[in-house]
Amino acid sequence: MHDRIPEPLKALVEQLARLPGLGPKSALRVAMTLLKWPESETRRLGRGIHDLRDNLHLCSRCGGLSATDPCELCADTERDRDTLCLVAEWDSLLALDEGGFYHGQYMILGGLLAPLEHMDTDCLDINRLMLRLAEGEIQELILALGATIEAENTATYVRRMVREQYPHIRLSRLAQGIPLGAEVKYMDKETLRQSLQYRQNL
Repeated sequence: MHDRIPEPLKALVEQLARLPGLGPKSALRVAMTLLKWPESETRRLGRGIHDLRDNLHLCSRCGGLSATDPCELCADTERDRDTLCLVAEWDSLLALDEGGFYHGQYMILGGLLAPLEHMDTDCLDINRLMLRLAEGEIQELILALGATIEAENTATYVRRMVREQYPHIRLSRLAQGIPLGAEVKYMDKETLRQSLQYRQNL
């Protein structure tokens, strides 16, 4: 970075450049834009970032981000209690639920098995899943993990764990519509609807 950039600006640019999709030049443009904003707006943005961790929680039921615990989805008594849809990340949950065609429960696994990225079984929220299944409500577990190699490996691992401890639970997976190598969070609503509607037994 240029030596003539003042240190406070340089520090902000370095932090912004760590965000996905932002390199040093883009981060500098964002920082310069913030300097042009009214002071009240930049302070409000700063407060929002500062308060984010204090005001957001992980739902103790599904592991999703929420301002309350349990989250609105888990607290909704109108949702089916016997079906659990397992997703890798929170944004996949949002993509599935936005379509409005699935009315069961959700669980966020916290990622996918990817040894090269140091994501092993200890990084997955398997304990929360097993505790949820132990409650006895869930009759079907839908593996909505995507169609990547990592998703397939994770699905195999979860399937083995569930079959060993809860053989009575029906296991299914998203089917029709999701191409190999795709992630759930990037799918359109119709593809997700068909994948859920035509899910396959495992």
